Amino acid sequence: MELFDTAVVLTRVMTSGTVMSIEKSDRELPGLERQLTRTTGRAKAVLVNSASAALHAALAGRGIGHGDTADLPGLDPRAAAFVSWLGVTVRDEPGRPPAFDRITLDGRNADRLGELARANGEHAAPALVVDLTGLGFGPAAAVLTDDPSVWARAERLKIFGAYDLRTMWTQEEADADLVPGVQFNYRLSPLVAACARMALVQASAPAVSGAST
Repeated sequence: MELFDTAVVLTRVMTSGTVMSIEKSDRELPGLERQLTRTTGRAKAVLVNSASAALHAALAGRGIGHGDTADLPGLDPRAAAFVSWLGVTVRDEPGRPPAFDRITLDGRNADRLGELARANGEHAAPALVVDLTGLGFGPAAAVLTDDPSVWARAERLKIFGAYDLRTMWTQEEADADLVPGVQFNYRLSPLVAACARMALVQASAPAVSGAST
């Protein structure tokens, strides 16, 4: 994204009066969610502030936790170490469907997000992790799914996620059966969300040919 575009986005967010991710009036996080669901064809998105958080949220969304085993082929050593820290045993056996699919985006493939998300067709996993960090605006990722229960469990993992925002003013619990043992500060910054969304919009825009002479 051009420096001018970045400055415009940051100015818009900073002057909106809503720079915290726990504000009900925030528009940047829902905007990125809509961009991701529209591009990938998935129904719901959970935004988080790192690729590790997305791995955790995807596992939680699938109901996989401490003491469980997950089919996660091709994890890099750092991600595998994090999953192990969560108490989940990684299994990498050919032919077994993965617990979730994964895409890592950067400036070279951001325009192909929709294509990459649909690559597995009917064999796609119930959850898709998209790492947005490579777009260049700080750690960011998302978990995308068509399954409402996967979305609910993943979203509930975040402090001040969608569920907490519904009840933070009333102090009433929503869907108590979904409350995890521990919640995590995984919420994404509106500033990062706004820049990531702009990068995705620009990547998907049709190329403009030069003027003929």
